[in-house]
Amino acid sequence: MQQTKFLSVDELVTMVPDDCNLAIIKDDSSAPSEAVRALIRRGVKGLHLLTVPTGGYPSDLLIGADCVASVETSGVSLAEFGPAPRFGKAVKSGKIVIRDATCPAVYAALQAGEKGLPFIPLRGVLGSDVAKNRDDWKVIDNPFAKDGDSDPVLLLAAIRPDVALIHAEKADRFGNVWVGREKEMATVAHAAHCTLVTVEEIVDEDLMASTTTAAGTLSNMYVDAIAQAKNGAWPVGLGDLYGRDGAHLQLYAAAARDDDAFEDYLQQFVMTAPVADKIKATA
Repeated sequence: MQQTKFLSVDELVTMVPDDCNLAIIKDDSSAPSEAVRALIRRGVKGLHLLTVPTGGYPSDLLIGADCVASVETSGVSLAEFGPAPRFGKAVKSGKIVIRDATCPAVYAALQAGEKGLPFIPLRGVLGSDVAKNRDDWKVIDNPFAKDGDSDPVLLLAAIRPDVALIHAEKADRFGNVWVGREKEMATVAHAAHCTLVTVEEIVDEDLMASTTTAAGTLSNMYVDAIAQAKNGAWPVGLGDLYGRDGAHLQLYAAAARDDDAFEDYLQQFVMTAPVADKIKATA
């Protein structure tokens, strides 16, 4: 069994190499916002970003900070706060390469990755423009169809991210991570070659020791390193612990529409102040 490392957030993100395939889970589920800000401060470049299955604030921030070369996604937006401005600008300018996907396609390909399969079949995307524009997806006839029947099936290559970056409620001192009902965290961690986790708190109890918590816990055998980051999803929400900071997301959405205002945002909320000061500055 591997030994999970306990690091600071800045130390944790040094384990994300330039040009790697980085998976980030959707907002309000496991948004690793503070780790993303640390990645930007570190100056990471050339990321091939996988949103699971959609992207929001952390993805837009990484793209706007010129950290991303390509994105595989079912969509990137700020939800009720409007489109993701830096993502939209990067797509229109051709600054990033886009690989369109769907939510079921992303999940299915990750499930193939966690099971060690080279590919997985999927039906729902057949006939769509998404499938037409993915030359890495293949269509075959169902080999189990009745003789003479045409039954096309879409095959997706397995996805095994180089790094999965997630934020969770808590971990224990043994390196196990509580994911609760957000099972996609476990799927991504199982599929990824390296899983890095930030958490709100580190507890002394062994989360795998009780049937009450074990079913919602990601085993330390899938976790490479953990860093404590209080309010680490902010300004995005985290489960039942805290909701979105609507005022800040509205501020971000406005700033991200303008190049100069976005640079000012980076300097004020990403490059310098710790999370507690950022939250205070918005209040």
